[in-house]
Formats: sequence, C-alpha cells, structure tokens
Amino acid sequence: MTWTRQEMSAIAAHELRDGDYVNLGIGIPTLVANYLPEGINVTLQSGDGILGMGQFPIEGEEDADLINAGKQTVTVNAGASFFDSVESFGMIRGGKIDIAILGALQVAANGDLANWAVPGALVKGMGGAMDLVAGTKRIVVLTDHVAKDGTPKIVAECTLPLTGLHVVDRIITDRAVLDVGDDGLVLRQLAPEETLDDIRRATGAPFTDGRQAL
Repeated sequence: MTWTRQEMSAIAAHELRDGDYVNLGIGIPTLVANYLPEGINVTLQSGDGILGMGQFPIEGEEDADLINAGKQTVTVNAGASFFDSVESFGMIRGGKIDIAILGALQVAANGDLANWAVPGALVKGMGGAMDLVAGTKRIVVLTDHVAKDGTPKIVAECTLPLTGLHVVDRIITDRAVLDVGDDGLVLRQLAPEETLDDIRRATGAPFTDGRQAL
C-alpha cells in the first residue's frame, strides 16, 4: 500500500524546522502547507510575491486575488507581505530560503534534478526552479515513485533537461523516503506493505538500505 499525497505531504512537513523560510513548489508540494507540525512556526514564501502564505482556503472562502505560483488560491497569515517577483527571486537567489520542497520528473542517484520540461511537450518556461535549486540551502523532492507509464522517476542518470546538478538532499515518494548521500542513494523509510524488493524494482538506480542506521 502506497502513501496518499496527503500522507506524503505530512511526511515532508516534518522536514521543516522552527523558524525556517520555506518555498513550496507547484504540484504535490503545495499540500505541505496544510500539514505543518504543531509547535513549528515557519514562513512560507511564494515565488509570485508572498511572504507569510497560509493553508489552502476552505471551499467557498477563496479569494481570487490571493494565489500561489501555481495559480491556486491560498490564504495568508497575520503579518504577511506582498511584493513583485523581482523582490521574490532576490530573496531566493540571495540564499534567504532555508528549504524548498519541489516536484520532479526525474531525480538522479547523485542528486541531479529534472523538473521543468519533457521533450516534445509545450511548456511556458522553466519558471523559478533553477533559481530555487541554486539559492536554497536544502532541497527535498516530493513526487510519485514512478511516472504514469510505470517508468522510474528515480534514475541512475537523468535523461530529461536538467534543472540543477547535485542539488537534491532527500526524496519523498508515495513508496519510500531516500536520501542522496556522497556514495549514492540511501533508503530511510518504506510505505506500509512495501518491501525492499518492491522498491528495488520500482527504482532505476541502486541504493543501500539505511533504515537500521536511524
């Protein structure tokens, strides 16, 4: 049994530390805002110009003027501020963001990340992902373990256009949690009913079992 996207987001939320400035990427990572651990105070930053973003709004209480970088309606916390994208990416490029939780199309065993373009598909541009992986202290990827066609998203070497080289620190999927170490991938946690053999078959790169080391 794999983790749901809500369960994945709750696991990812435990990567956050009190006082962190956090950027949540488009897609599954945006759900992390709804699962912040009790007693942990973080400041969520959105690339389109919000500092102090809150949880997703309750249905029927959306404000169309409050959106994140993925064009989803959001809420803001007391004391939030608004600014243009130039100021926003000045924060990111200046190293002011402690952790970014991003989606992925592929992650390589050495931490390379591809998350902005599929050859042959029409995309508007790379967005801010390249700035985030270059300017953020810690990068956590939150993604399904395999693509819709069943091919691994965790691979020995990325074949899609790269976002950044050696940038990913941890990978959280619907099946497992893996760290990117100096000597390759290290398995840290399995989803319920998933076995080591299941993960080896679904992963396109070798990894070591580091669960006993925790």
